[in-house]
Amino acid sequence: MTKAELVEDVARAADLTKKDAERLVEVVFESIIDTLNHGKKIELRGFGSFRVRERGARRGRNPKTGDPVDIPAKRVPYFKPGKDLKELINEETGAPSSSTDAASTPAGSASSSSGHDDDFGNGGTGSGGGQMPPLM
Repeated sequence: MTKAELVEDVARAADLTKKDAERLVEVVFESIIDTLNHGKKIELRGFGSFRVRERGARRGRNPKTGDPVDIPAKRVPYFKPGKDLKELINEETGAPSSSTDAASTPAGSASSSSGHDDDFGNGGTGSGGGQMPPLM
């Protein structure tokens, strides 16, 4: 979904003009960004929470040349989905068979909990423990 599609959905659902709906969406985004910039956490019950994580400086490698590269410390936004959102996403798949649930559950649980909560330092447990985090 794009921002324009979101604006259309908000306009339709709230019976607003597109201009008013666009301003409403902008205000929500600005509020989220401003709150995160002040180091505060945003918690939307039933949806999830946004926060900023500090990533320390580290040594990486240029994938093209293999040369070592200094990567500076930075702050990165992080979203953690809430329990209700996770349940709604899994209900909407419409695949009640156990083989599909088994295939989708590990991927969902790994990406939403263990790998991100400890800044990629999961101690080598599970798959991908030795992989480098994506560069942003």
